[in-house]
Amino acid sequence: MESGIWHPYTPGIGGNEILIDSGQGAFLYTKEGRKILDAISSWWVNVHGHGHPYIAECIGNQAKKLEQVIFAGFTHQPAENLAKRILEFLPGKMGRVFFSDNGSTAVEVAIKMALQYFHITGQKRNKVVALQNAYHGDTFGAMAVGARGPFSEAFKELMFEVKFINPPYWDGFHPDSRPDQGLKMAEILFSQGDVAAIIVEPLIQGAGGMQMYPSTWLDEVFSLAKKHKVLTIADEVFTGFYRTGLPFASSHLTTKPDIVCLSKGLTAGFIPMGLTVCQEFVAEPFYQKDYAHTLYHGHSFTANPLACAAALASLDLFELDSFKPKLEIILDAQKSFYEKLKRLFPHFLPRVTGTVVAITLNPNDGVDYTHKSRGLIYSYFIERDLLVRPIGNVLYIVPPYCIEIQDLQNLHNSIIEFLESN
Repeated sequence: MESGIWHPYTPGIGGNEILIDSGQGAFLYTKEGRKILDAISSWWVNVHGHGHPYIAECIGNQAKKLEQVIFAGFTHQPAENLAKRILEFLPGKMGRVFFSDNGSTAVEVAIKMALQYFHITGQKRNKVVALQNAYHGDTFGAMAVGARGPFSEAFKELMFEVKFINPPYWDGFHPDSRPDQGLKMAEILFSQGDVAAIIVEPLIQGAGGMQMYPSTWLDEVFSLAKKHKVLTIADEVFTGFYRTGLPFASSHLTTKPDIVCLSKGLTAGFIPMGLTVCQEFVAEPFYQKDYAHTLYHGHSFTANPLACAAALASLDLFELDSFKPKLEIILDAQKSFYEKLKRLFPHFLPRVTGTVVAITLNPNDGVDYTHKSRGLIYSYFIERDLLVRPIGNVLYIVPPYCIEIQDLQNLHNSIIEFLESN
């Protein structure tokens, strides 16, 4: 439909979008009566599904009390409660929570926090290291630490220099990317003494094609970083809140990150919010009552009380006795589906981490966001009332945790039918 809206990631701006009237659980509904299974949790955010009554009730109750207040010079109980619970929930010894409004901005804050940490402590460290095929968002700092490609092509000459190292993908997609290569490059870069931070998407690189690598390798990289006093940033915008099977991807690591970025599942898809959480030692140099030591970053809606209420309600749902058994059912189903894909379609490089399953069509073409098979995949599934939005030629599913096992199995069967016909 045409209404003057400019839609994201859409050639030609848009005009053929499906009008969604409501959502409930794992499904989206149109006024015409279509019932569409949301197999990607609407860009990975609706962890508890759509329209959860408890979260809606908590937001409504908060709206009647306080909907917004400036967060400079003021605070409020929802933000205080959320900061306390997030610090307790995250692995490691996190000490401070900085509020922002989305994942990309949470990454911007992390980069600024790391660079300014060394600036105000008088250390000349201004380089950043990232992983090949990374995606961290679409603001300038986030683009700079992401892979160069169609998302950033028009701005490549304006971004600061970043050094990239190769993670060892276990799906066989990059046979030349061995664990020792990335580790050797990391050691060389870190030993030069001018690297401030390394930023990674731990275990799963989402928008880069759902490419997965082992936690043991990342542990070694983080250990090297600690050895050379390089700050470690884990972008858990996608991987946080049980996507990898544990509360966070960092939960799989022995060496915990210094800074963690959160968003997406944080508020279960209800209201935008981002958090940048750091260990206490990172925040300490900023404590002086000197404007030169101030982290100059903020938003009009920083720590919005309604978003805090949504996040607190989502955390409540994770603590229900019924949550982990349901999660285990999904994890088992996804692993079984992966085993079946590996047996039937090994040439599509099937892979699984936690609740995420992915395969690559035409793997010899690499992961190509503009690949011709993208339209084929999307059309096939949406015609069958299944929202499966591929990353170019990568077909993946990231279901909400409320999905019924029969609906998940029907989705698996539809994917197998598609692969058999293509």
